Amino acid sequence: MTSLIDVIFLLLLFFMLSSTFTRFAEVELASAGAGGATAPDRPVFLSLGADSLRLNGAPTSLRALPEALAGHRDGDAALAVLIATQADVTAQRLTDILVALRPLKNLSVTVLEGS
Repeated sequence: MTSLIDVIFLLLLFFMLSSTFTRFAEVELASAGAGGATAPDRPVFLSLGADSLRLNGAPTSLRALPEALAGHRDGDAALAVLIATQADVTAQRLTDILVALRPLKNLSVTVLEGS
């Protein structure tokens, strides 16, 4: 007869060896710190809906977002992007936007709290 601890050990070993520990995608998020840093002069406002994306009130698409943001830059100066999500936005939709913004240099992204 097999003791209970042996069965538990075998089950634990099976699940540990059959699991995958890979990361599919990683999005870096930084929390807000104490003041002291100077913010860029004119931030842009990105309104994110389940089926819509608006940059400063003008409709845009996910593919055209890097070019649209380039039009708001002043040389190599940092650009602040404020993202406001609507109530119907999923976490995957927000992640897609953050992944699209990741390769852009000198970009400060802030996700505003939704209601």
